[in-house]
Amino acid sequence: MSRPRFVQIHSLASYPGTLLNRDDAGLAKRLPFGGTVRLRVSSQALKRKWRFAGEADHEQAKKVPHALQGLGVPMGDRSKDVVKHLILPAALADLPALHAATLAKLADLLNVALYGKNGADPKTRQALFFGHPETAYVQTLARELATTLTQDASLLAEAAKEPDKKALKAVEDLAKERLDPLQKNLRALADGGSGAAGLESALFGRMVTSDTSANVNAPVHVAHALSVHAIENELDYVTAVDDLRQRSEEGETGSAGIFDIELTSGLFYGYVTVDVDLLVANLNGNAALAGQVLERLVKLIARTSPGAKKGSTAPYAHAEFLLLETGDDQPRTLANAFRKAVPLQGDVFENAVHALQTHLHNLDSAYGKHTERQQLSVTPPALQAVPVLALDAMCDALRQRIEAA
Repeated sequence: MSRPRFVQIHSLASYPGTLLNRDDAGLAKRLPFGGTVRLRVSSQALKRKWRFAGEADHEQAKKVPHALQGLGVPMGDRSKDVVKHLILPAALADLPALHAATLAKLADLLNVALYGKNGADPKTRQALFFGHPETAYVQTLARELATTLTQDASLLAEAAKEPDKKALKAVEDLAKERLDPLQKNLRALADGGSGAAGLESALFGRMVTSDTSANVNAPVHVAHALSVHAIENELDYVTAVDDLRQRSEEGETGSAGIFDIELTSGLFYGYVTVDVDLLVANLNGNAALAGQVLERLVKLIARTSPGAKKGSTAPYAHAEFLLLETGDDQPRTLANAFRKAVPLQGDVFENAVHALQTHLHNLDSAYGKHTERQQLSVTPPALQAVPVLALDAMCDALRQRIEAA
């Protein structure tokens, strides 16, 4: 059984009375398409929800069965302050306290080593993604360096005066010697396909402007989800009632705050395509792991909501329609089925599926049918001549096909 080069996942999910993704003004993100303004959920918001789905809210919380964390593959963190939050705490644990000037110098040197020549300035630092194995490696280097520094009494917090320029220059020289192989070794970890850059990088890629050799190409490409119809929105007039004022002897009725919140409703089309060969390569040639990752990714797309304002809108929904395509031909979105906005009269979902059916038929007529297809359909109608499967069956078949190849 041959392995498909590409997997394409198309979805339709409906969300009533929500604010899934906001812009800098607090309004729903929008996208003009086909002459009408649509609701939009950014690809960044979608990927972040998939990354953290199932992460425990507290120590006793159970993992979501299809969470990426459950695969036992190292994950990672994106941050401009990995030195402050992860490297230095581990490096300095149980060591004599360094003088503030020594510590600041050490932090600057580590930031430059990791983030490039402008790394000492947090304002110009790029937020980079580090896999947990990479972080652990840097922690080891920093620990060795800090241990050496604590052997010089003039660099410790208990010193009578601040370290002089000569002492700090010695810190810089020592750090250069110890940290010089840092970038080379991080590249070696990545080149070895060990997953050192984290599972998220293996899926969604990594861009490092200060060191292009540390980049990871993304096999998973995620489109911004958009409503298949024109925007539907409402400004919700909200008053925050002051409980204590109401119970006071004066019987005040004034509110503690008055403001507007935009609420929206929409049937969203989502599109994700996966370069299977690149995914397998990023996972060190492990086709079985790639199959498991794809199985979980499809389940996350179907079952994970890109919600904001959870407490006031409960923005949770499963996809009502899912079309899975596998094949070797170049992927293509089906978003153009909705270039003409679906009318808001009648059954919007039914109209959307009919638009998909027509567009898919027209593409097949023009280019030929080059993909194998399965669909999940919660709400009739379903696409014609495409097998209808439950989500578990669809994902099991996909995983087994990747593993077998």
